[in-house]
Amino acid sequence: MAITNRDFDVAVRLLSGGTNEAIYNDVGLPSIMVRKDKKQISEVIAGGSASTHPAFIVDGVEVPSFYISKFQNVVYKGRAYSLPMQDPGNSINFDNAKAACEANGPGFHLPTIAEYAFIAQEARNRGTMPRGNNNYGKDHSAPWETGIPTYIDGEGRVCRVATGSGPVSWSDNWQEDGIWDLNGNVHEWQGGYRTVDGEIQIIPDNNAAMQINQNPDSTFWKAIMPDGSLVAPGTPGTLKWDYLNPVPVGGTGEYAFRLNTVIANPADNETAYGSVLFHALTAADGVNVPELLKVLCLFPNEPGGDYGNDRLYMRNIGERLAYRGGSWHSTSYAGVFYLSGSFPRSHVPAAIGFRSAYIPGI
Repeated sequence: MAITNRDFDVAVRLLSGGTNEAIYNDVGLPSIMVRKDKKQISEVIAGGSASTHPAFIVDGVEVPSFYISKFQNVVYKGRAYSLPMQDPGNSINFDNAKAACEANGPGFHLPTIAEYAFIAQEARNRGTMPRGNNNYGKDHSAPWETGIPTYIDGEGRVCRVATGSGPVSWSDNWQEDGIWDLNGNVHEWQGGYRTVDGEIQIIPDNNAAMQINQNPDSTFWKAIMPDGSLVAPGTPGTLKWDYLNPVPVGGTGEYAFRLNTVIANPADNETAYGSVLFHALTAADGVNVPELLKVLCLFPNEPGGDYGNDRLYMRNIGERLAYRGGSWHSTSYAGVFYLSGSFPRSHVPAAIGFRSAYIPGI
C-alpha cells in the first residue's frame, strides 16, 4: 500500500493532538510546524489591553493563527525545511535566511518579532520557558540534559546538536508537541525589527509576514514614539537604545544601555556594544514605555520579574538586524527573551541559523 501525503498529515496531527501539522511547500515537500491560535494581548501579558496580539494582524486584517517551524530549519535546494534529527542550518545571513523561507511559496516567511514575542510570552505564562543547548551540547542549568551532537569544534567540544534531539524541557511547552530549540543551539534570525543608529524600527503588526521588502531602504520600516504611535524613521523624539554612560572614544567591550528618546551616548566604532539583562532594562527619566514595546518583548512587562537570565544586546551605530534565542555558547543568557541586535544583516558565523513560519492566505 502506498503512503500518501494525507496519511502523513493524519499521523502528524494524531501524534501531536492536532497542534502540529505538515505544511507543504510549492514543490510538495513538507515541514513540521506548530499552530499558534489568536489571542488578545491581555491573555499573554499581565495588565495588557484587550486588543488582538499583533502577531495575528496582517495588513489590517485579523488572522486566526500562524504556524511556526517545530524545528530549526535546514536548507535544501534553496528552500527551508523544519525536520527532526537534522544538523540545523547555519552560517547564513539575514537576507539569505529570509529568501530560503519565502522560496517555499506564498505565506511562508522568516518569523517576525511579533511571532517570537507571542511564543515567548506564552511560555513564560505557562511556566515552561524552555531550556536547551546553550553550553556546548547541554543546558547550563541542567547539564544532564543533552542533545545528539552534529558538529564538534576543533577543541572537541559539542556545538550544534540535532534538531529536536533534546529532552521535552527543550520545547516551549515541555511537551512532545511543542516548538524545539528556542533556547540555544543556533541563533535565529527574526524579521520585522531593526535599529538604525540606535533608533528602534519595526514593520507594523505582523506585516513582515507578507514577504515584503525589509531591505535597508524599505519604506515599510517605522519608528516608535513614546505613546506607541508609529512614525517615519528619523522623526525627533522616537524611541532609541542609548548607552547608559558615555562610551570612551575607541572604547571596546560591553556597556550597559537603556531606552531613551535621544542618543546622548553614541559609540564611535564597531568594538563597543550594549548589553543588559532583559529583566533589568530601564528607560531614561521621563521616557514613557508604550505597551507596544512590552508586547514585542523589547521591554519587560514586569521589570525585575522572572525572565530567566536572558540578555539583550545592541549597537547604536549603523543598521543592525536581530536574532533570538542564543546559541550553544550563550550559557545562562540564552532563552526566549534573548535578543541580539549588535550585528549587520551580513553577519554569518557558524552559530547563526533560523526557522520559518507560515500564514495561509496572505
